Amino acid sequence: MAPKYVQDRYADSVFITLGDAVRGVGQYWESLAEQFLVERGLKLITRNFSTKVGEIDLIMRDEQLVAFVEVRYRSTSRFGDAVGSITAGKQRKLRRCAKIFLTRHRNWARYPCRFDVIAYDACNRNSEPRWVRAAFE
Repeated sequence: MAPKYVQDRYADSVFITLGDAVRGVGQYWESLAEQFLVERGLKLITRNFSTKVGEIDLIMRDEQLVAFVEVRYRSTSRFGDAVGSITAGKQRKLRRCAKIFLTRHRNWARYPCRFDVIAYDACNRNSEPRWVRAAFE
């Protein structure tokens, strides 16, 4: 449900909670991204690694490094493209989650790491995602 102040401001509107529907859409694009990366030789370490800080969509091994992968889908370019939607705040959360992963799974801590983005932009009408390796540090 929308917060009370939003309901008050838009009293004539109908609010729905998407919850599981949004999660299902995310899982769909994450599974496509995983398949895309596996076809290019990466190996899945884990998916949806969750902490109190946030979640990493995919953690993959790319030869001798660990790739922390954020999957983004945008149905419209109204608010920018999928890659551009990863804010500095989101990057900080992903870095913190990655540190927690490496602390919990020390066997992966000896590998170099990078942060990748797999971006799907529906407005491009292209089923191929945009893969940005080392999108940020």
